Amino acid sequence: VKLGSQGMEVSAQGLGCMGMSAFYGAPKPEPDMVALIHHAVAAGVTFLDTSDMYGPHTNEILLGKALQGDMREKVDLATKFGVSFADNKWNIGELKKLVEEGKIKYIGLSEASASTIRRAHAVHPITAVQL
Repeated sequence: VKLGSQGMEVSAQGLGCMGMSAFYGAPKPEPDMVALIHHAVAAGVTFLDTSDMYGPHTNEILLGKALQGDMREKVDLATKFGVSFADNKWNIGELKKLVEEGKIKYIGLSEASASTIRRAHAVHPITAVQL
């Protein structure tokens, strides 16, 4: 499935990893979650979603362990983080800089209003939106 106009293509089914480390009861056993991630990738899932606040940080660490070696090259990894709020507006210009520096490929937004998406897209094309 193509997302946005920047060239990102991912599997139709993705894997949200939040529940592996946070929010839905106790964190799940790491070996089981690594096995689940490996199973999902083997089944054709190429899009994994995480955030620095899941755990906090433990979900990204889990994904780092699961995606060692050539496994990392098989997936697109989406991670979320907080942005700054100043002068009564959200700032997203730093993400554009990260794209320009080659540190990230695409920009997506989570839980954003239509007006926020329009403002962000005016700064840099938005590839994906998560609700």
